[in-house]
Amino acid sequence: MAGFIIQMAMISTYFTYGIFFEPVSTEFGWSRTVLPGAHALSEFVLGFLAIAAGGLTDRFGPRIIIVTCASFLGIGYLLMSQINTIWHLYLFFGVIVGIGMSGCMAPMTSTIARWFVRRRGMMTGIVLSSASVGTIIMAPLARWFISTYGWRTSYIIVGIIVLVFIIAAAQFLRRDPGKMGLLPDGDTEVKVESLDLPAKDLSLSQTIRTRQFWMICTIGFCTAFCSFIVMIHIVLHGTGLGMSAASAANIIAIIGGAGLAGTLMMGGIADRIGYKLAYTICFTLGSVAFLWLLAAKEAWMLYLFAVILGLANGGSRTVMTPMAARLFGLGSLGTIMGCNHFSATIGAAIGPLLAGVIFDITNSYHYAWLICGALMVICVIISLLLKPIPGKGGTDNPGRSL
Repeated sequence: MAGFIIQMAMISTYFTYGIFFEPVSTEFGWSRTVLPGAHALSEFVLGFLAIAAGGLTDRFGPRIIIVTCASFLGIGYLLMSQINTIWHLYLFFGVIVGIGMSGCMAPMTSTIARWFVRRRGMMTGIVLSSASVGTIIMAPLARWFISTYGWRTSYIIVGIIVLVFIIAAAQFLRRDPGKMGLLPDGDTEVKVESLDLPAKDLSLSQTIRTRQFWMICTIGFCTAFCSFIVMIHIVLHGTGLGMSAASAANIIAIIGGAGLAGTLMMGGIADRIGYKLAYTICFTLGSVAFLWLLAAKEAWMLYLFAVILGLANGGSRTVMTPMAARLFGLGSLGTIMGCNHFSATIGAAIGPLLAGVIFDITNSYHYAWLICGALMVICVIISLLLKPIPGKGGTDNPGRSL
């Protein structure tokens, strides 16, 4: 439950940046490149620091890391209510919020992997579904806050939500069940064949020399590139097609709702059919979603896009950490996931910025959506090529397929 609350508060508030985009841009007259630029800086900062956050979690546990990051995140949002110049935006959101978000994934997902083995996919899905739950709530709520109180007061509210909920929930976190005299999955006796034994773990230096590591990092880059273009620009794309701001904001809420279904369903499904096949299904759905978006001109078509993409995003997020644990083991999983998160943040930084440049040049998002569709196809190909590391890694059963 603590992990659920933390993920919900961190990710859902971060995704409201696209909803604040329009009123902030309108007040200051900033282009569609300026605001994505601050988001890009934030992604680079959190990406670099995510590696450190994952490594520190491996050593000290998640609680102190998440409390520290939540403090930066909440303060960053509070300061966002005071921006008046571009350098304020880049410092408060790009740097301070970026520092805060560095603890959003690697500490939490690596901790889940240590607490669960047999139900790792399902439990990862349940915790990560909180981001979708939060998005369902926060997208329309942020729009209501802005229309009722203005965007400055709304950022103060968001900052308070982060500080209160995340810091309180983090007090219940522990690195692994052994710290509390417990076993993974709630077992009362050790079942050797079901555990990821330390002898099978790969170190970080061993991991980065494998093809599989770079393959999952490429997947992380591509999925984040596409997802964040959508989360930052889809509201503006919808209003450009004639939708009201409230209706366009619902696209993000629908992505969140479908993402909830995707995370809850795909976690359990992946435990049964394998992570490789689950990955392939998710990225195939993502390819279909962007192909559909290229032709979508009406509200219902954008809503259907949101459903398909949400299922794909939710499912692929759920599979990532269990896949890494299966491939590389648990010994350095926090650091490995931090590296993967770094690759994702590069995509998340470049994607929205590039989409803004494309729009400023062509007055259309058509080529941005086309690029996203191509990257999803690349992810399908990579997922089909993923194979276990012979004789190494943290596979639950040597020789078992992905």
